[in-house]
Amino acid sequence: MMTENIFEVMLQNRRNLHAILTKTPKEKLLKIPEGFNNNVYWNIAHTVVTQQILIYKFSGLQMRVPDDLISKFSKGTVPDGTASDEEIMKVADFLISTAEWLIEDYNTALFQTFNEYTTSARVTLRNVEDAIAFNLFHEGLHIGQISLLLKQ
Repeated sequence: MMTENIFEVMLQNRRNLHAILTKTPKEKLLKIPEGFNNNVYWNIAHTVVTQQILIYKFSGLQMRVPDDLISKFSKGTVPDGTASDEEIMKVADFLISTAEWLIEDYNTALFQTFNEYTTSARVTLRNVEDAIAFNLFHEGLHIGQISLLLKQ
């Protein structure tokens, strides 16, 4: 069983990311500084996509974000330095809605099964609670990366 605090931390992280995404000039969101292989926008969109994969896909459920976002921002992808205003707003909306949907879906016991998965950080996720906790850690890593990118 997840504690409410985990969900509060997740929502606050997402609000922080939403503020960065909606208040940072587009050219700064999309810039890939020298020595980096991604940008602020990719890191933010990647958090949305990874949450869906770790929690919904591995629970055998339909992911709630479109396949084009999944394929563009999954682990192993690199940004091309472009994004339409429409896509950026879609990601901004998903930052908050996917967090709210997760809380609702968790509280209504939607997650009944889970396909065990070992992450690239060598952490084995055995159930949805493990996935939610690991996802929070994962998003923290990317928030750190975003902070570095914004200072460049």
